[in-house]
Amino acid sequence: MAEKKEKKAKKAAPKKAEAKSTGKKAATGAKKSDSKKAAKAAEKKAPAKKAGKKASAKTSDKKEPAKKKEVTKPKPGPIVVRASSRYVRVAPRKARLVADQVRGLHIDRARALLQFSPRGAAEDIGKLIESAAANAENNHDLVADEMRVAEITVDEGPTLRRFRPRALGRATPINKRTSHIAVALSPEGEI
Repeated sequence: MAEKKEKKAKKAAPKKAEAKSTGKKAATGAKKSDSKKAAKAAEKKAPAKKAGKKASAKTSDKKEPAKKKEVTKPKPGPIVVRASSRYVRVAPRKARLVADQVRGLHIDRARALLQFSPRGAAEDIGKLIESAAANAENNHDLVADEMRVAEITVDEGPTLRRFRPRALGRATPINKRTSHIAVALSPEGEI
């Protein structure tokens, strides 16, 4: 208890000494410290008022019904009918040779080319083009015979890794590659 009283007395002693001093330096120092304290207090109050205004603005926004954003409709572009086939068991490198031949052709010419092509990928691509033509007739009310192959892409799918036994107990890898093929048809005039 005595220690606490001593600490309080030490803290109060400088304050009493400042109050007793009547010199100009002490008076101006007190005025400066008072003005600084007042300025700090004003700064503390000002942001609080601003925050209060913001808070009240937010609450007033909540009371008003939210404005709905206008939904813009996409511009009508060229009609494109798509079909895709995934995990086709043909190497993408071989399928791209056939895809490059039919890209940009009228559907009748593409069908004829694929029908008589000796390549194995031609059959799969032919079926895919027929599927896209059927999509055009059923889903988009278009005439399938008036379509053109606008896009055809062949992407690589997962590779099935197999091994073949060889002489002297060795095994050599065999990669059975797959493809993802996508076709897009559009009407004759729009490309």
